[in-house]
Amino acid sequence: MKSGFVSIFGRPNAGKSTLLNALMGEKLAIISPKVQTTRHRIRAFLNGEGYQAILSDTPGIIKPEYKLHEKMMRAVKSSLEDADLALLITDVRDKPELSHDVFQALRLKVPAVVLLNKCDKVKPEEAAKAEAFFRAQPYCKDLIRISAATQTEWKPLLDLILKYLPEGDAFFPDDEMTDLPTRFFCGEMVRERIYTLFEDEIPYQTTVVVTDFKEKTSLVKITAEIVVQRESQKAIILGEGGKMIRRLGTESRQAIEAFLGSKVFLELFVKVRPKWRDNELHLREYGYGA
Repeated sequence: MKSGFVSIFGRPNAGKSTLLNALMGEKLAIISPKVQTTRHRIRAFLNGEGYQAILSDTPGIIKPEYKLHEKMMRAVKSSLEDADLALLITDVRDKPELSHDVFQALRLKVPAVVLLNKCDKVKPEEAAKAEAFFRAQPYCKDLIRISAATQTEWKPLLDLILKYLPEGDAFFPDDEMTDLPTRFFCGEMVRERIYTLFEDEIPYQTTVVVTDFKEKTSLVKITAEIVVQRESQKAIILGEGGKMIRRLGTESRQAIEAFLGSKVFLELFVKVRPKWRDNELHLREYGYGA
Protein backbone atom coordinates (compact mmCIF):
# COMPACT_ATOMS: atom_id res chain seq x y z
CA MET A 1 0.00 0.00 0.00
CA LYS A 2 1.24 3.47 -0.91
CA SER A 3 -0.18 6.55 0.76
CA GLY A 4 0.92 10.16 1.03
CA PHE A 5 0.31 13.86 0.55
CA VAL A 6 0.71 15.32 -2.93
CA SER A 7 0.62 19.12 -3.12
CA ILE A 8 0.10 21.10 -6.31
CA PHE A 9 1.99 24.40 -6.55
CA GLY A 10 2.23 27.05 -9.22
CA ARG A 11 1.60 30.61 -10.26
CA PRO A 12 -1.99 31.93 -10.54
CA ASN A 13 -3.88 30.40 -13.48
CA ALA A 14 -1.29 27.70 -14.13
CA GLY A 15 -4.04 25.06 -14.07
CA LYS A 16 -3.84 23.68 -10.51
CA SER A 17 -7.60 23.45 -9.92
CA THR A 18 -8.27 22.05 -13.38
CA LEU A 19 -5.67 19.35 -12.73
CA LEU A 20 -7.17 18.42 -9.36
CA ASN A 21 -10.64 18.10 -10.89
CA ALA A 22 -9.32 16.05 -13.81
CA LEU A 23 -7.45 13.60 -11.59
CA MET A 24 -10.47 13.19 -9.30
CA GLY A 25 -13.01 12.96 -12.12
CA GLU A 26 -15.15 15.33 -10.04
CA LYS A 27 -15.39 19.10 -9.86
CA LEU A 28 -14.18 19.94 -6.37
CA ALA A 29 -12.25 23.14 -7.08
CA ILE A 30 -13.89 26.11 -8.79
CA ILE A 31 -12.34 27.43 -11.98
CA SER A 32 -12.22 30.86 -13.58
CA PRO A 33 -10.02 32.61 -16.16
CA LYS A 34 -9.46 35.30 -13.51
CA VAL A 35 -6.40 34.95 -11.27
CA GLN A 36 -6.64 34.21 -7.53
CA THR A 37 -9.81 32.17 -7.86
CA THR A 38 -8.57 29.54 -5.38
CA ARG A 39 -8.42 30.92 -1.84
CA HIS A 40 -8.41 27.77 0.28
CA ARG A 41 -6.39 24.60 0.42
CA ILE A 42 -8.66 21.90 -1.03
CA ARG A 43 -7.72 18.33 -0.16
CA ALA A 44 -9.07 15.48 -2.27
CA PHE A 45 -8.49 11.76 -1.75
CA LEU A 46 -7.53 9.85 -4.88
CA ASN A 47 -8.08 6.18 -4.05
CA GLY A 48 -7.13 3.18 -6.14
CA GLU A 49 -5.96 -0.40 -5.89
CA GLY A 50 -3.09 -0.27 -3.41
CA TYR A 51 -2.80 3.51 -3.05
CA GLN A 52 -4.26 6.70 -1.61
CA ALA A 53 -2.92 10.03 -2.86
CA ILE A 54 -4.12 13.00 -0.83
CA LEU A 55 -4.08 15.81 -3.38
CA SER A 56 -3.92 19.44 -2.28
CA ASP A 57 -4.94 22.27 -4.58
CA THR A 58 -3.35 25.48 -3.31
CA PRO A 59 -3.84 29.18 -4.04
CA GLY A 60 -1.60 30.67 -6.73
CA ILE A 61 1.58 32.02 -5.18
CA ILE A 62 1.47 35.82 -4.92
CA LYS A 63 2.91 38.67 -2.88
CA PRO A 64 0.30 39.41 -0.18
CA GLU A 65 -1.45 42.77 -0.25
CA TYR A 66 -4.18 42.04 2.32
CA LYS A 67 -4.68 39.78 5.34
CA LEU A 68 -6.76 37.59 3.03
CA HIS A 69 -3.71 37.09 0.80
CA GLU A 70 -1.64 36.26 3.88
CA LYS A 71 -4.16 33.55 4.80
CA MET A 72 -3.97 32.20 1.25
CA MET A 73 -0.18 32.00 1.43
CA ARG A 74 -0.42 30.22 4.79
CA ALA A 75 -2.49 27.57 3.00
CA VAL A 76 0.42 27.19 0.58
CA LYS A 77 2.87 26.89 3.48
CA SER A 78 0.67 24.27 5.17
CA SER A 79 0.64 22.21 1.96
CA LEU A 80 4.40 22.57 1.74
CA GLU A 81 4.98 21.36 5.29
CA ASP A 82 3.13 18.04 5.04
CA ALA A 83 3.86 17.17 1.39
CA ASP A 84 5.49 13.88 0.45
CA LEU A 85 5.56 14.92 -3.20
CA ALA A 86 5.22 18.27 -4.96
CA LEU A 87 3.60 18.70 -8.36
CA LEU A 88 4.98 21.92 -9.84
CA ILE A 89 2.63 23.03 -12.60
CA THR A 90 3.51 25.71 -15.13
CA ASP A 91 1.78 27.12 -18.19
CA VAL A 92 4.17 26.21 -21.01
CA ARG A 93 3.25 29.47 -22.78
CA ASP A 94 4.75 31.56 -19.97
CA LYS A 95 8.41 32.45 -19.66
CA PRO A 96 9.99 29.52 -17.77
CA GLU A 97 11.86 31.91 -15.50
CA LEU A 98 8.59 33.16 -13.96
CA SER A 99 7.60 29.74 -12.64
CA HIS A 100 11.20 28.86 -11.89
CA ASP A 101 11.45 31.77 -9.45
CA VAL A 102 8.31 30.52 -7.66
CA PHE A 103 9.45 26.89 -7.55
CA GLN A 104 12.90 27.82 -6.33
CA ALA A 105 11.44 30.01 -3.56
CA LEU A 106 9.50 27.02 -2.20
CA ARG A 107 12.81 25.48 -1.06
CA LEU A 108 11.40 22.00 -1.44
CA LYS A 109 12.60 19.20 0.80
CA VAL A 110 10.60 16.52 -1.03
CA PRO A 111 10.75 15.16 -4.58
CA ALA A 112 9.07 17.29 -7.23
CA VAL A 113 7.55 16.50 -10.61
CA VAL A 114 7.28 19.43 -13.01
CA LEU A 115 4.09 19.45 -15.07
CA LEU A 116 4.28 21.37 -18.34
CA ASN A 117 0.64 22.30 -18.78
CA LYS A 118 -1.27 23.39 -21.90
CA CYS A 119 1.22 21.68 -24.21
CA ASP A 120 -1.58 21.36 -26.77
CA LYS A 121 -1.44 25.15 -27.16
CA VAL A 122 2.18 25.42 -28.37
CA LYS A 123 4.43 23.98 -31.05
CA PRO A 124 6.47 20.87 -30.07
CA GLU A 125 9.74 22.80 -30.26
CA GLU A 126 8.45 25.37 -27.75
CA ALA A 127 7.47 22.61 -25.33
CA ALA A 128 10.86 20.95 -25.83
CA LYS A 129 12.65 24.20 -24.98
CA ALA A 130 10.66 24.59 -21.76
CA GLU A 131 11.23 20.94 -20.88
CA ALA A 132 15.00 21.32 -21.28
CA PHE A 133 14.95 24.38 -19.02
CA PHE A 134 13.10 22.68 -16.15
CA ARG A 135 14.91 19.34 -16.41
CA ALA A 136 18.12 21.25 -15.73
CA GLN A 137 16.83 22.56 -12.38
CA PRO A 138 17.87 20.76 -9.17
CA TYR A 139 14.30 20.63 -7.80
CA CYS A 140 13.02 18.71 -10.85
CA LYS A 141 13.15 14.97 -10.16
CA ASP A 142 10.83 14.19 -13.07
CA LEU A 143 8.83 15.99 -15.73
CA ILE A 144 5.75 15.27 -17.79
CA ARG A 145 3.85 17.19 -20.44
CA ILE A 146 0.09 17.51 -19.89
CA SER A 147 -3.03 19.35 -20.92
CA ALA A 148 -5.12 19.51 -17.76
CA ALA A 149 -8.23 20.79 -19.54
CA THR A 150 -8.37 18.26 -22.40
CA GLN A 151 -6.36 15.21 -21.34
CA THR A 152 -8.34 12.01 -20.87
CA GLU A 153 -5.56 9.53 -20.03
CA TRP A 154 -3.88 10.23 -16.70
CA LYS A 155 -2.08 6.93 -16.11
CA PRO A 156 1.42 8.28 -16.98
CA LEU A 157 1.07 11.03 -14.37
CA LEU A 158 -0.47 8.66 -11.83
CA ASP A 159 2.44 6.26 -12.36
CA LEU A 160 4.87 9.11 -11.62
CA ILE A 161 2.96 10.04 -8.47
CA LEU A 162 3.02 6.45 -7.25
CA LYS A 163 6.73 6.22 -8.03
CA TYR A 164 7.47 8.85 -5.38
CA LEU A 165 4.64 8.12 -2.92
CA PRO A 166 5.85 6.47 0.31
CA GLU A 167 4.58 3.13 1.56
CA GLY A 168 1.99 3.30 4.31
CA ASP A 169 -1.63 2.78 5.27
CA ALA A 170 -4.42 5.00 3.99
CA PHE A 171 -5.07 8.13 6.04
CA PHE A 172 -8.78 8.36 5.17
CA PRO A 173 -11.59 5.86 4.42
CA ASP A 174 -11.62 4.89 0.75
CA ASP A 175 -15.25 5.96 0.36
CA GLU A 176 -14.44 9.59 1.22
CA MET A 177 -13.41 12.11 -1.41
CA THR A 178 -12.48 15.15 0.72
CA ASP A 179 -12.33 16.35 4.32
CA LEU A 180 -14.23 19.57 3.57
CA PRO A 181 -17.98 19.84 4.30
CA THR A 182 -20.53 19.89 1.49
CA ARG A 183 -21.63 23.41 2.42
CA PHE A 184 -18.11 24.69 1.64
CA PHE A 185 -18.39 23.51 -1.97
CA CYS A 186 -21.87 25.01 -2.31
CA GLY A 187 -20.51 28.41 -1.26
CA GLU A 188 -17.63 28.05 -3.69
CA MET A 189 -20.05 27.38 -6.56
CA VAL A 190 -21.83 30.65 -5.84
CA ARG A 191 -18.47 32.42 -5.78
CA GLU A 192 -17.52 30.80 -9.10
CA ARG A 193 -20.63 32.28 -10.72
CA ILE A 194 -19.68 35.71 -9.33
CA TYR A 195 -16.32 35.41 -11.10
CA THR A 196 -18.17 34.57 -14.31
CA LEU A 197 -20.92 37.18 -14.18
CA PHE A 198 -19.13 40.22 -12.76
CA GLU A 199 -16.06 42.12 -13.92
CA ASP A 200 -13.38 44.33 -12.39
CA GLU A 201 -13.04 44.35 -8.60
CA ILE A 202 -16.30 42.61 -7.69
CA PRO A 203 -15.00 38.98 -7.61
CA TYR A 204 -11.87 39.93 -5.67
CA GLN A 205 -13.69 41.98 -3.04
CA THR A 206 -16.43 39.41 -2.52
CA THR A 207 -16.73 36.23 -0.51
CA VAL A 208 -19.61 33.81 0.04
CA VAL A 209 -20.64 32.27 3.36
CA VAL A 210 -23.22 29.49 3.63
CA THR A 211 -25.19 30.35 6.77
CA ASP A 212 -27.76 27.56 6.60
CA PHE A 213 -27.66 24.09 5.03
CA LYS A 214 -30.58 21.74 5.64
CA GLU A 215 -31.15 18.42 3.90
CA LYS A 216 -34.85 17.66 3.68
CA THR A 217 -36.66 14.69 2.16
CA SER A 218 -37.25 16.21 -1.25
CA LEU A 219 -34.65 18.99 -1.45
CA VAL A 220 -31.67 20.74 0.13
CA LYS A 221 -32.34 24.22 1.52
CA ILE A 222 -29.33 26.54 1.40
CA THR A 223 -28.98 30.12 2.60
CA ALA A 224 -25.83 32.04 1.68
CA GLU A 225 -24.52 35.54 2.28
CA ILE A 226 -22.53 37.35 -0.39
CA VAL A 227 -20.15 39.69 1.42
CA VAL A 228 -18.95 42.85 -0.34
CA GLN A 229 -16.96 45.88 0.80
CA ARG A 230 -19.11 48.80 -0.40
CA GLU A 231 -22.75 49.72 -0.97
CA SER A 232 -21.96 50.36 -4.64
CA GLN A 233 -20.79 46.75 -4.98
CA LYS A 234 -23.99 45.53 -3.34
CA ALA A 235 -25.98 47.48 -5.94
CA ILE A 236 -24.02 45.81 -8.75
CA ILE A 237 -24.59 42.33 -7.32
CA LEU A 238 -28.32 43.02 -6.96
CA GLY A 239 -28.65 44.62 -10.39
CA GLU A 240 -31.52 46.77 -11.59
CA GLY A 241 -34.71 45.48 -10.02
CA GLY A 242 -32.80 42.49 -8.60
CA LYS A 243 -32.06 41.16 -12.09
CA MET A 244 -28.43 40.13 -11.47
CA ILE A 245 -28.91 38.40 -8.13
CA ARG A 246 -31.79 36.40 -9.61
CA ARG A 247 -29.53 35.30 -12.45
CA LEU A 248 -26.72 34.54 -10.01
CA GLY A 249 -29.12 32.52 -7.87
CA THR A 250 -30.47 30.53 -10.81
CA GLU A 251 -27.05 29.64 -12.24
CA SER A 252 -25.62 28.84 -8.80
CA ARG A 253 -28.59 26.63 -7.93
CA GLN A 254 -28.21 24.69 -11.18
CA ALA A 255 -24.51 24.09 -10.48
CA ILE A 256 -25.20 22.99 -6.90
CA GLU A 257 -28.00 20.65 -7.99
CA ALA A 258 -25.64 18.98 -10.47
CA PHE A 259 -23.03 18.62 -7.71
CA LEU A 260 -25.40 17.27 -5.05
CA GLY A 261 -27.64 15.26 -7.37
CA SER A 262 -30.61 16.73 -5.55
CA LYS A 263 -33.15 19.50 -5.93
CA VAL A 264 -32.00 22.71 -4.22
CA PHE A 265 -33.76 25.76 -2.80
CA LEU A 266 -31.18 28.56 -2.67
CA GLU A 267 -31.56 31.93 -0.95
CA LEU A 268 -28.94 34.62 -1.46
CA PHE A 269 -28.45 37.78 0.59
CA VAL A 270 -25.88 40.57 0.14
CA LYS A 271 -24.10 42.01 3.15
CA VAL A 272 -21.70 45.00 3.22
CA ARG A 273 -18.58 44.57 5.37
CA PRO A 274 -16.06 47.38 4.72
CA LYS A 275 -12.48 46.19 4.34
CA TRP A 276 -13.35 42.61 5.28
CA ARG A 277 -10.21 41.36 3.50
CA ASP A 278 -8.08 43.08 6.16
CA ASN A 279 -10.26 42.27 9.17
CA GLU A 280 -9.05 39.31 11.20
CA LEU A 281 -12.41 38.67 12.88
CA HIS A 282 -14.31 38.75 9.59
CA LEU A 283 -11.78 36.47 7.92
CA ARG A 284 -12.13 33.89 10.68
CA GLU A 285 -15.93 34.17 10.51
CA TYR A 286 -15.81 33.58 6.74
CA GLY A 287 -13.71 30.44 7.07
CA TYR A 288 -10.24 31.72 6.26
CA GLY A 289 -8.53 29.99 9.15
CA ALA A 290 -6.07 31.08 11.76
